[in-house]
Amino acid sequence: MLTRWGIRLGSSLAGIAAGLLLASILLSDLSLGITALVEATLIFFGVHFVVQVIALRTLVRQPSVALAGLLALASTVVALLIVNAIVGGMKIHGIETYIGAALIVWVAMASADILAGRKLRELRHEAN
Repeated sequence: MLTRWGIRLGSSLAGIAAGLLLASILLSDLSLGITALVEATLIFFGVHFVVQVIALRTLVRQPSVALAGLLALASTVVALLIVNAIVGGMKIHGIETYIGAALIVWVAMASADILAGRKLRELRHEAN
């Protein structure tokens, strides 16, 4: 159980960090220093988790995969807004940049989650 939790946590943090780094490389109106990347990753993880839990509990009676994905994307935008306001070394300018950054981070997080799921299945298969 602890191994599964560690893999999920590690993959989430890696996905967020990779998404933020990729967004800062691809989007000219997003700047992010190394220290800010670490701070933004940790704060983003916490904010995203809280926003997503609140959204799922208050807005959704019967969640579907599509609705969960849409809520994850919306919570990514909210988390980016909050992180940009808190982290001094991170600057995002313009709505287009927020949307682009949200999509990049969201795809990176989803990819990391898929890879973590595969790793967990491999571990379960090896254990049997």
